[in-house]
Amino acid sequence: MPPFYDSLETRDPSQRQAEQIKAVASQVAHAQATCPAWKDILQDVDASNITSVEAIAALPVTRKSSLIELQKNNMPFGGLVSSDAAPLSYVFTSPGPINEPGFDVPDLWHFARALYAAGLRKGDLVHNSFSYHFTPAGAMFDNAAKALGCTVIAAGVGNSEMQAQSMATLKPTAYVGTPSFLKIVMEKADQLGLDVSSVTTGVVGGEPFFPAQQAFFKARGLQVLQGYATADLGNIAYETPAQEGMVIDEDVYVEIVRPGTGDLVVDGEVGEVLVTNFNRHYPLIRFATGDMSAILAGQSPCGRTNRRIKGWMGRADQATKVRGMFVRPEQVAELVAKHDVVTKIRLEISQINGQDSMQVLCETAAPNNTLSEEIASSVRSILHVRGEVSLQSMGSLPNDGKVIDDQREY
Repeated sequence: MPPFYDSLETRDPSQRQAEQIKAVASQVAHAQATCPAWKDILQDVDASNITSVEAIAALPVTRKSSLIELQKNNMPFGGLVSSDAAPLSYVFTSPGPINEPGFDVPDLWHFARALYAAGLRKGDLVHNSFSYHFTPAGAMFDNAAKALGCTVIAAGVGNSEMQAQSMATLKPTAYVGTPSFLKIVMEKADQLGLDVSSVTTGVVGGEPFFPAQQAFFKARGLQVLQGYATADLGNIAYETPAQEGMVIDEDVYVEIVRPGTGDLVVDGEVGEVLVTNFNRHYPLIRFATGDMSAILAGQSPCGRTNRRIKGWMGRADQATKVRGMFVRPEQVAELVAKHDVVTKIRLEISQINGQDSMQVLCETAAPNNTLSEEIASSVRSILHVRGEVSLQSMGSLPNDGKVIDDQREY
């Protein structure tokens, strides 16, 4: 069997970039023409001018919270579904609540590529313990496995004893679901004296994959690889057997930006993941996932040439309250923009003697006698709360994507 799902995975990086820029421009034009909400959101955009990475980075960011508001006013999908979409097969509801559409399309959420990279092939029997209820994860993997020609055990969540018995009886070769539940099922099988050794491959997601879990599976001879996806977008990136970062999927365009903004960060710097999909049925353009990651240098040893991310590195939703006032990443970005000599700001929130305290740490290459005072004034006017300004040397602040570090214990 070929080692790669298709030729897209081994494209020359410059070719991929050029083709994806064209694909984003095409998606923008399509969304403007067929989706009322995107026509409004992108009303000032001329798709023919999208010819570079910089032009894409100038497009507006759409956040998950926007979906909630759009759907309140235009049920069920807020005017984001294309008038040219395939027949609607599912309506899912994720926390928010946010409704997500599912269409009668093979591999709609483009997970087949990730499953193929893990070694799944036509004829394999796959135990799917992602939820089939309300949220789309179960259907996403079901849809992808069938696109590869696999047969799916529609296990869903819960009842670890029954799941272990099913594995022992039906002998699936692969598992998809959360890593924590796979560990629970394996341990239940051990307790019951059941042989589940037919399962040699796992594709997991939906939660962090901790080192102790990884060691547990490795000791049992299981190859368990991670995927990174969201309910709205489907697959974004996936781990290959090389297990050096996650390769970005060919069906999305990924950017890493400073939290609270649409501004690109340099490769290696932690920021928020923005995704533009190439799903013509449900376009999402510069969609802010709220997740943090960073671009890894170089290419994967597995031979796939797309860029890689480090994987899930926490949430970008860092808003908090200080002395009764909300402080948000967008405000921190406004602070940076107001002072040309400041390149990075990090707020550290703590409590001293029961009172909130806020340190405003500012990286600058050009400190002067009045800069601290000027920034303190901006903090009061933009954040509406006082903070103690501390000027820092370039590169001294942590590279973890945090612009608001709430250190208080709750």
